[in-house]
Amino acid sequence: MRTIYCMKLKKEAKGLEEQPFRGELGERIFASVSQEAWSMWINHQTMLINEYRLSTVDPKAREFLRTEMEKYLFGASSKIPDGYQAE
Repeated sequence: MRTIYCMKLKKEAKGLEEQPFRGELGERIFASVSQEAWSMWINHQTMLINEYRLSTVDPKAREFLRTEMEKYLFGASSKIPDGYQAE
């Protein structure tokens, strides 16, 4: 088991088993985002896709999700859509 200091959770936690995707951002996530935080992001991303009715084949939608992912994992957090109510 690989342990890292998770930037999202601000604690030592189990790291991802592999990079989620190629490139610098994928390396950064692998080095400093835990499995728990990554799972939280996947759930948040799904909510964004559903609430904003995004198509993941649309380059603008992919760029939006990438920006929100960086905010969610490393920044001030991703904004929840207006009017969103969790079930």
